[in-house]
Amino acid sequence: MTEFLTQTIWVVPIYSWIGAFLTIPWATGIVRRTGPRPAAYFNLLMTLFACIHGWLIFQASLQEAVQEIQFHWLMVADIDISFVLEVSPVSTAAMEFITSLSLLAQLYALGYMEKDWGLARFFALMGFFEGALIGIVLSNSLFLTYALLEMLTLCTLLIVGFWYAQPLALKAARDAFLTKRVGDILLLIGVVSLATFAGSLTFSDLYTWAYSANLPPLVGNLLGLALIAGPIGKCAQFPLNLWLDEAMEGPNPASVLRNSLVVTCGTYVLIKLVPIVTMISPLTLSVLVVIGTITALGTSMVAIAQIDIKRSLSHSTSAYIGLVFIAVGMQRSDIGVILLVAHAFAKALMFMSIGGVILNTNNQNLAEMGGLGSKMPATSTAFAVGIVGLIGLFPLGGFWAMSEGINAFWFDAPLLVIPFLFVNAVTALGLVRVFRLVFLGKPQAKTRRAPEVPWAMALPMVALTILTLLVPVLMRPMELLSEWEYLNPLAEVTLVISGVVGCTAGALIYLPRTWSRSIRMPLKLFQDLFAYDFYLDELYRYTIVFAVLLFSNITAWIDRYIVDGLVNLVGLGTVFSGQGLKYSVSGKSQFYVLTILLGISLLAIFITWPLNQWSLSQWSLEQWSLFIGD
Repeated sequence: MTEFLTQTIWVVPIYSWIGAFLTIPWATGIVRRTGPRPAAYFNLLMTLFACIHGWLIFQASLQEAVQEIQFHWLMVADIDISFVLEVSPVSTAAMEFITSLSLLAQLYALGYMEKDWGLARFFALMGFFEGALIGIVLSNSLFLTYALLEMLTLCTLLIVGFWYAQPLALKAARDAFLTKRVGDILLLIGVVSLATFAGSLTFSDLYTWAYSANLPPLVGNLLGLALIAGPIGKCAQFPLNLWLDEAMEGPNPASVLRNSLVVTCGTYVLIKLVPIVTMISPLTLSVLVVIGTITALGTSMVAIAQIDIKRSLSHSTSAYIGLVFIAVGMQRSDIGVILLVAHAFAKALMFMSIGGVILNTNNQNLAEMGGLGSKMPATSTAFAVGIVGLIGLFPLGGFWAMSEGINAFWFDAPLLVIPFLFVNAVTALGLVRVFRLVFLGKPQAKTRRAPEVPWAMALPMVALTILTLLVPVLMRPMELLSEWEYLNPLAEVTLVISGVVGCTAGALIYLPRTWSRSIRMPLKLFQDLFAYDFYLDELYRYTIVFAVLLFSNITAWIDRYIVDGLVNLVGLGTVFSGQGLKYSVSGKSQFYVLTILLGISLLAIFITWPLNQWSLSQWSLEQWSLFIGD
């Protein structure tokens, strides 16, 4: 039975794709009489099957050694492109993690998008989205991983632009797609290069090759940077971090998965690539630490100045994943995994909570909210649990995840403790600020009548609240947490203090609702600096975008006036010569023969004239030398 389960692991992502295909008759409008809800039921049923099947495989894999299942896709000459799946406790646990969260998110979407006639299309996209995520964590082939990452990018484009009648949604979808394409193209260069150097794209073969690879330093560094470019784009890290907050224009159930699972899968791919990068380019590990530090510090400050509730949470996602990049760059992938688990549950719960707020108030502006705590007790409780589960406050998952990172770097790399403490404090400040503006204070015009969310949204939110509270209990059997005797009391106390300071500052800071931006200096300077992402968008506009536009205009001018001009000149010459020759046609064959002979004679003279001149010059030189010699 165990062997049968492990050999059928490839079916798990297929469930999601079957559910997506079953929704097509409703998504395309072929079936209208029943409305779009049956499509959602099909997809939910397939996700439930995937969850149950994945749980059975996970239980079976705990007692077995790591296995590989290989499917040969293309075998021509020396080329063997295969799909390789890994069956291990880690991969199957990640698979079950994705299917469980997807099931909750889809049930939540059934209530959130109940009145949207695009419900079937949304669930079809969610099915493809989920299948790609499952395939990525099961893949043991860089080729298959890259193909699924491309599928994920396409799903991002379609889901972010789901409400395609809104210009902002279209712009956000375009920007998210193009930004992630930058990382994907660089990753493709790395994939092709690895296939050339190593002769295989299976991770186990790549690890063996990297151990004995002897690449020039420049080649190794460029290859390492290309490989990490894809995860940087997927995880919204600097300098490809601007797409995530724009992607919040899409439906909120997709934001739940994007901020919990998509960034997790991007980092999962990075963790799989780290053994290769470590061998061929140690410099790339330092780049990961630098990028993670810049992102963690920068985006955590950007988050506290946002007035859009979803964008505020999305920037904190980039900041938290920045800490994961620091851990991975320091070759502590175990810490990265703990951070990802704690973040995924807490952030998914907070997005579910604010989704209920947005649905009932039709508003995302923090300056127009307030007083919802008494009207939406379950929603406010879920958000509060999410806050405590994310930041370093004892005893939930965020505390244990942060403490693992701080303990690891306390003595070996003390400077890296600063980003952990800073992100913990600033994130606590920002989240408490959001909680105050949304759930406390006096009701505003748009929040006076806001009932609690329907059961389809409340059920997954309550379930996720319980799971967030149980994260430390889930981590212990997976051996992700250190034993008590290995903890550093000073580091733990410092972490708790940073969290308390952040929460206190968020609770006491003055939050007037009459203006969204300060009019007083120097507060206005810093508030605008953070609110506009350190003006990174403007920097790109006047550097990279300007250079691309200038180059495009130059090439367009060359194409229009030089290339097209030469082609048009040849065409005009042909037209005029043809028009001129038609008047010399007499219809007499003797004249045609004479014309051909004259043409051939002139052509022969034209060809041989330079040769004759060169021969004459050579003869003259010889005669002149003989004359001088005489």
